[in-house]
Amino acid sequence: MKTNHIYHGDCIDILGNEINNNSIDLIFADPPYNLSGNGLKWQGNKTGGDWYMVNEAWDKMSPPEYLQFTRKWIGACHRALKDGGSIYISCTYHNISEVMIVLKQLGLKINNIITWQKSNAMPNMTRRVFTHSAEYIVWAVKGKKWIYNYEELKKINPDRQQDGNLKQMRDVWAMPLVQGKERLKGMDGRSLHPTQKPEEMLRRIIIASSNKGDVVLDPFLGSGTTAFVAQKLGRKWIGIEKQGTYVSIAKSRIKG
Repeated sequence: MKTNHIYHGDCIDILGNEINNNSIDLIFADPPYNLSGNGLKWQGNKTGGDWYMVNEAWDKMSPPEYLQFTRKWIGACHRALKDGGSIYISCTYHNISEVMIVLKQLGLKINNIITWQKSNAMPNMTRRVFTHSAEYIVWAVKGKKWIYNYEELKKINPDRQQDGNLKQMRDVWAMPLVQGKERLKGMDGRSLHPTQKPEEMLRRIIIASSNKGDVVLDPFLGSGTTAFVAQKLGRKWIGIEKQGTYVSIAKSRIKG
């Protein structure tokens, strides 16, 4: 098993064949949400620039296929996790049910459902429902002796008590969608990855549930945020990514 390395291939195969059982301290996963297919876009949007809904082949499955896919990849992550290891799974209301069902079937303990409140969420195009401005991160653990660096989280918590003292970090995180210099873009100005996650999100997760020298794994590495932040924080990391284009993007970002 290689650390500080990106495996190019299907995460279910690589987790089963390349990653040692009971070897990983922390997993962050941002799986496909299974929302592609309608090709929605909003060009000329005055509040946040042109917007394109995720429309990728890897994000299109039937409901039964998606549930089976979720069972397979979370099951493979469960085998790789150490006793006391943590897994954080990014999701929306569209796929949180599948994630929760599989975690419970595997006997993992769900500690929190963190709400990511997107401060710059896209406006509602249809005007028929409340504007969607939140995603979720399900935190589950294997066994009872999980890591939770309570004091370190208080130090990095941007919120303070009224008297200025440190404050416990809550399970609602207000932060914007990735923008500005942090957003990876191509020559045409469009995002290189449609679901790039904020570095601050990964910083909180990695500090919360791992220590320096621990191994952090991301089975859907995408643009490489997990590996990039883990390396900054002195952790070992493993990335798995199926799309060759994203492997190249992540490698360049980590080296840079």
